[in-house]
Amino acid sequence: MEVEIKQCPSCERVIKGKFPVDMPGPLQYGLGVQAFIINLLACQMVALKRAQALVYSIIDVVIAEATMLQFILRLHAALENWEVRATEKLLLEAVMHVDETSLRVDKTNYWIHVHSAGGIALKKLHRKRGIKAMEENDIIPRYMGKLIHDCWASYFSYSNCGHGLCGSHLLRELTFVVETNRYRWARRMKRLLQATYKRVSDCEKKCLDDREYARLLKCYRKILELGTLEMPAIPDKPAGKRGRIAKSDAHNLLERLQKHEASVLLFARDPLVPFTNNRGERDLRMSKVKQKVSGCFRSEIYAHAYCRITSYLQTMAYKGVNPMIAIQMALAGELGGE
Repeated sequence: MEVEIKQCPSCERVIKGKFPVDMPGPLQYGLGVQAFIINLLACQMVALKRAQALVYSIIDVVIAEATMLQFILRLHAALENWEVRATEKLLLEAVMHVDETSLRVDKTNYWIHVHSAGGIALKKLHRKRGIKAMEENDIIPRYMGKLIHDCWASYFSYSNCGHGLCGSHLLRELTFVVETNRYRWARRMKRLLQATYKRVSDCEKKCLDDREYARLLKCYRKILELGTLEMPAIPDKPAGKRGRIAKSDAHNLLERLQKHEASVLLFARDPLVPFTNNRGERDLRMSKVKQKVSGCFRSEIYAHAYCRITSYLQTMAYKGVNPMIAIQMALAGELGGE
């Protein structure tokens, strides 16, 4: 961008044009360049040095890595209010998917916690995985709807919301038990869940009526009773030995199906509750790809920025907004009440 200097022919006064307020210096990178670099680093998961080389090949200017990281932090700060508004919208949703996955930050293990509902995907970074992280993230403790998850015990600590378990996880575990132990109860339970899911999917109401649900419940409990009889007894703990007796995967699965009966079958009762937690897993998947493609983060602030920025871009993608446009909107302060 250039500005002109003009001299008035009458009074000989020199007048110099002014740069836009967001470009105060002699060399500035516009929102388009900043958005392109942020898109490379956050969305396309290009490593810093490769992004630097790519930008140089396009504009013939070497942009320092520190400058590129400042673009990331600028967008991170610009999205602070958006994150607050997105959190409040999440709390109003009837069903919310949650999941967590590990992330390496400065050679230390952190956890990304995702909260997905409607057209919103919100990721939070925390050093812990369990209740402490959920309390400090302050989303699940305030949520009053149905929480869909993979049976991580910490989620059941919250009675303010309902709980639905991911059917895909259960089917994978049942398949493992069938293939390794050949237990008939596991094969029957897998067939029952698959048949129920198909019945619910084909039903116009997307749920079972009272009579159908009663039959499902009776069959479900019968299979678990057979499982109790089919499974070998758990040995008594030796005298003087501390701790709990280790149980097999099949025993743990059977006990979980017995304890969380209502949560396992919630999809058949509530038309808003899906059979799987695939939405939460999809919103987390690219975080693992990020580590494989361009490595871990050197400091915590950039990991926090990555979570907030990708949350925003995933949310805008659900609305059909181009990521480059979305980034420029945020940097220019044009989000408004979005």
